[in-house]
Amino acid sequence: MATELLLAADVENLGRTGDVVKVADGYARNYLVPQGLAEPVTDAARRRIAKIKAEQEKIRKELLAAATKLAEALKDASVTIRAKVADGESLYGSVDAAQIAKAVQLLGFPEIAAGMVQLEENIKALGTYDVPVKLHPDVTQTIKVWVVAE
Repeated sequence: MATELLLAADVENLGRTGDVVKVADGYARNYLVPQGLAEPVTDAARRRIAKIKAEQEKIRKELLAAATKLAEALKDASVTIRAKVADGESLYGSVDAAQIAKAVQLLGFPEIAAGMVQLEENIKALGTYDVPVKLHPDVTQTIKVWVVAE
């Protein structure tokens, strides 16, 4: 048998808030309903979920607007990181996302965290690098990072 439920929260590999899904009775009874992730399909539940979705959409739009504004402010940002040089242009150690985030924070952007810096691999040589910073799932801004000898 399958039970029809209205999702009250996003559930990975099942659906998003407000979706009506059919799941196995045991999955509904033992996990989704007790965890508050879903509830039986009723008109009252649909109204409540619609209200929750509207609030979430409003918050999502506000976050997107803030991220877009921050991206505009970061558009021409560049940071210089001083590092010790081993020989020629290779570094002792490397420059990582945390160092870049800290340098950007010192520019006046305290909301930038190391997890937002999308560095494919640590920088191990002197030079100029374009590093993407993911401000929001839909907004990414590239900043210029200059790695110079100490």
